[in-house]
Amino acid sequence: MSAVRNETLLQAVSEVARLTGRVALAHFRTRLDVETKRDGSPVTIADRAAEQTAREWIATRFPHDAILGEEFGPEGDEGARRWFIDPIDGTKTFVRGVPLWGTLIGVVSGDTVLAGAIYCPAVDEIVTAAVGEGCWWNDAQCRVSEHAEIAGSTLLTTDVRFAGFPDRAARWSALANEAAVARTWGDCYGYLLVATGRAELMVDNLMSPWDSAALIPVVREAGGEFSNWDGRVTPFGSGAMASNGVMAGSLRARLGVPWPPPNDPNQ
Repeated sequence: MSAVRNETLLQAVSEVARLTGRVALAHFRTRLDVETKRDGSPVTIADRAAEQTAREWIATRFPHDAILGEEFGPEGDEGARRWFIDPIDGTKTFVRGVPLWGTLIGVVSGDTVLAGAIYCPAVDEIVTAAVGEGCWWNDAQCRVSEHAEIAGSTLLTTDVRFAGFPDRAARWSALANEAAVARTWGDCYGYLLVATGRAELMVDNLMSPWDSAALIPVVREAGGEFSNWDGRVTPFGSGAMASNGVMAGSLRARLGVPWPPPNDPNQ
């Protein structure tokens, strides 16, 4: 395993996220053939070209690390430190010409995410974080909001239908009715908004490890809270909930997220 300090990882995730996102951006709002993968999600040449760029960058600089990407799967020893890549988080958004998509890069050791980056090139915003190094928004340190009440809050999700989980949909709807603002078109941009203090909650129903990994250090190093719907802080689980710190307890209770979860080493 490469012996690299978190500070260097902070710089590394920023560099590869920017590089990968710019490759995707070159295809944004161009004529694209959209294919449907086996899981029903869309994919384009932009997703594949961007991920391949990230893989080549990582393999050159961190040859002993493994890689897990959305489009090309695992590569290398899964017992090693791993880089998780989502070249375009929000492909459905991307192919419709909406700019609220991004590139996600996470660096994971075991079940612990060491560093992460969310880069949204179409709106020129990036947040990066590493454990113990804080969260940085376009090179300035950022924090979650201090808002403490559901009234007056901004709540976000990617899709209000919460497919297959009617209880989650009902809980979200009741909560959203009390908020000042409830919005969709979330994807990774919603988590960026939480980390930079412009929203109090972002939730997603279904997530893959390459979706969740980058989000964990970004939200937590900004002073927020992140868990899956089981209440565990891990990229390997069901969905995601991110909030500012002060509202985390009340929001978990309203959404039915258990806390603290049993036997979670990341708590």
